[in-house]
Amino acid sequence: MIGDVPQTMLPTGRQLTVTDGAGTTAVVTEVGAGLRAFESGGRAYAETYPEGVRPPRGCGALLAPWPNRVRGGRWTWEGTEQQLALTEPAAGNAIHGLLRHVCWTVVEQTSDAVTLAAVAVAQPGWPQPVCVTVGYSVAADGLTVTVGARNLGTGDVPFGVGSHPYLRVGTAAVRDCTLHLAATTAITLRDQLPEGEPRPLTDDERTISLRDARLDDCFGGARPGPGDDLVRHRLTSPDGGVELWADPAFAWVQVFTPDDLGGNGPAVAVEPMTCPPDALNSGDGLVVLAPGERWSARWGLRPLT
Repeated sequence: MIGDVPQTMLPTGRQLTVTDGAGTTAVVTEVGAGLRAFESGGRAYAETYPEGVRPPRGCGALLAPWPNRVRGGRWTWEGTEQQLALTEPAAGNAIHGLLRHVCWTVVEQTSDAVTLAAVAVAQPGWPQPVCVTVGYSVAADGLTVTVGARNLGTGDVPFGVGSHPYLRVGTAAVRDCTLHLAATTAITLRDQLPEGEPRPLTDDERTISLRDARLDDCFGGARPGPGDDLVRHRLTSPDGGVELWADPAFAWVQVFTPDDLGGNGPAVAVEPMTCPPDALNSGDGLVVLAPGERWSARWGLRPLT
């Protein structure tokens, strides 16, 4: 070390492990504050990747202060045109916020929980600084992720957040799994950006066989079932499953099924989001934070037997 600066550094920084001491464990990265691994009872319930590489296809990433894409990186806030860096250069869009590739600060850590924080500073395309926090905690019933935001600026600022976990059920092949969505609408996309009005989903469309699925689709209207207070998406296999639960603030979900994830073959991302693609332009689902105002919401993973 030179002072507090490491002489060498992994692409995702320090690997922060939390465990309940009885077989439920998560690994969180210092760079991007992403989820690199989650397992319980000796089974993996989230896809992982080697610690010596960058997260393939956004694996486990935290997406803030907006998730998904901004068309052309352009949007307008309080009458001022904003131009974000085009971080999806091939398509000419800004994608997945400002904090995926920065070092986060560990503000608290115990054996079974860690909380990190980073500031999306005011910069070209972003008008006010926002402090984002994320806490990961594990227990016998799974993983809880708590995301918070606070406006550090002098004017109002919009905020949205998402996460990018790839779900799995132990060693079961993704193509042998079925995805059950709590969403009620499909967002019509063209070039991965909304076009037209959402359409209602049928019950059959909410249950997706992944045998031949090729998805990079957004769904909305995710809501709790009768008598429940949480949104619940489930990935099931013939040998168990995993539930991604979320507060109702996560009313959108992106489902992405790449043919290969970092050399590990097909995978399925189930991405809880508080707003849909291009929300900085549409305003759909955006939280507007006044100076000093705070916001928080939770999602998590629960093994199913």
